[in-house]
Amino acid sequence: MESTLTGITLKGSAELVAEFFSFGINNILYQRGIYPPETFTRVTHYDMPLYVTTDPKLKNYLTNVVGQLKDWLVDCTVQKLVIVIISLETNEVLERWQFDIQCDKTAKESSCPREKSIKAIQKEIQIIIRQITATVTFLPVLETDCAFDLLIYTDKDMEVPEKWEESGPQLIAKSEQVLLRSFDTAIHKVSSVVTFKRVDSV
Repeated sequence: MESTLTGITLKGSAELVAEFFSFGINNILYQRGIYPPETFTRVTHYDMPLYVTTDPKLKNYLTNVVGQLKDWLVDCTVQKLVIVIISLETNEVLERWQFDIQCDKTAKESSCPREKSIKAIQKEIQIIIRQITATVTFLPVLETDCAFDLLIYTDKDMEVPEKWEESGPQLIAKSEQVLLRSFDTAIHKVSSVVTFKRVDSV
């Protein structure tokens, strides 16, 4: 990890944020039952049990996405990441997990580490992941087979990597929203909200 014990660099911050998304996406897919539970394995990270996929295709896809995301985090050109959960039966968007990313672009000019310890940042990340796990208590049960899509919003002049497609925002009509906690590395700030289709609007 490219950071000192007392401070954090832009690269170190990008690594921590990318790592959060890697575990966060895996845990949302596990908690929401998008893939069978037996295709996940339990690991310990942030001093807590987490689930990561063992499915080779999904693993490869997420590794590529998170790798690209890390580059954009270092460049301070990514604005948000959205995980969309879609019904395979109706093609309707049922859930939308949105993570807004703010970057202090002055970190690109200065290589001085910011004063925040990795431990403090990981503590904040742990709280969000606990919240993601707890959301299953209030999110409507997904009663149909679902797929997921990842949307990444970057600065307008960014080139889209090969094999990536332009996509609409995939919003949910008649929805409810729950704000989750945010975390701040002193360079990147990530705030999160989950939006879901109201059950009474079916």
